[in-house]
Amino acid sequence: MSIKSLILTIVLTVAAVLDSAARERLIVLNEGTWQADNGRVTYFEDGAVVSNQWFRDVNGSKLGDTPNDIIRVNDNLIAIAVNWSNIVQFIRPDGRAVAATEDVPNNRKLATDGRYVYVSSYSHECAVDGRDVEFTKGFVAKIDAETYKVVAACEVGYEPEGIAFYDGHLFVANTGGYAFQESHDYETTVSVIDAETMTVTRTVDTGQINLYGKMSQSGRYLCINSPGDYYEVPAATIILDCEAVLNGNSDEACFTKLDYAATYNCVAADGTFYAIGSRYSYITSEYTFNYITIDPESVMQSGYDGVTADLPGTVLADIKAMTMPYGIYVNPYSGYIYATDASSFADAGALYQWTPEGRFLGKFKTYINPAHFLALPDDNSGIDDIVPDTDIADAPLYNLQGIRVTNPRSGEIYIRSGKKILYNK
Repeated sequence: MSIKSLILTIVLTVAAVLDSAARERLIVLNEGTWQADNGRVTYFEDGAVVSNQWFRDVNGSKLGDTPNDIIRVNDNLIAIAVNWSNIVQFIRPDGRAVAATEDVPNNRKLATDGRYVYVSSYSHECAVDGRDVEFTKGFVAKIDAETYKVVAACEVGYEPEGIAFYDGHLFVANTGGYAFQESHDYETTVSVIDAETMTVTRTVDTGQINLYGKMSQSGRYLCINSPGDYYEVPAATIILDCEAVLNGNSDEACFTKLDYAATYNCVAADGTFYAIGSRYSYITSEYTFNYITIDPESVMQSGYDGVTADLPGTVLADIKAMTMPYGIYVNPYSGYIYATDASSFADAGALYQWTPEGRFLGKFKTYINPAHFLALPDDNSGIDDIVPDTDIADAPLYNLQGIRVTNPRSGEIYIRSGKKILYNK
């Protein structure tokens, strides 16, 4: 049995044991309709939607216009990028709003190191320490998670999108997505930023235009989508090896390009990527889809091996039956699988749930355009109490943001088998 198969077997076994006692707790961001100021939060627990307006229920106010990313910063803080309202909203795990940062207009995607929140922006201006700073291209802002103030910002490429934190550095995918309406070309690069100094230390050219959307992170590997130009340049997926980048390898040795789209992607329980590729053509005015699982280590070693059309149980068939797939996610604490259907993009969407083995559990009504996910740990699982790292030694490790970690550091706190552990290897 391979190491990945063994790890997956362990994860499924742990999930089965937890199934009768652990709670599934999930936050889903509904983007709503752009410029309609109707973004909403769905709160899902134990096989039922508790509320499709959770933020309003808890805080008595609207979330804002077009929320487009959500991350867990630390034990007690969650950040939400609300794009068209030009705010980064901070809430507690119980949904209570605690602050909103208004100095990052046209914000896009989020990353964190647990102390600071990093957000990409299409804008050309940002308020840093109370003073206005202008940029020619897009930028990444650094927000203090204690004061909620922007303390630094760094220019990257035009219209930066996905952002990930790895070993003290930020990896930022640049799109150049406004190329069709502004006087610049599409971008093909990933900017690498020293997170402490907020300076660009390297720019990796992938040769693939328009690196758009949220990227998934599995340890040292990133899954980056490119929709192409919707005309002649086809969609593709870039698998980037962050370790190779930081080691100074040549650009070509740091990534592999796959001839599939990865419009909606996530990390699976065994560290592979699940991807739903949605390709739209302005020439035909039609969508085409691909559904794949990517083993990033195999892909980087071979350049082509490690891509299959397999998904657990009935997940693939159920997603293919959707009107318009709009997101996919695996709960890092339990291995349960989720996906969303945007339907017509104008009416209520739906959330689908499967066990880790892919057994379909149900379809649940959400709000308009359910797109972004964040699982919360089970309050009853002991996750709020650090326990010795004596559980299943081969089970995957996740950081507090739910990102799988392949280079854990001794003395750091991680999640293993649904429990918070102090890693001491």
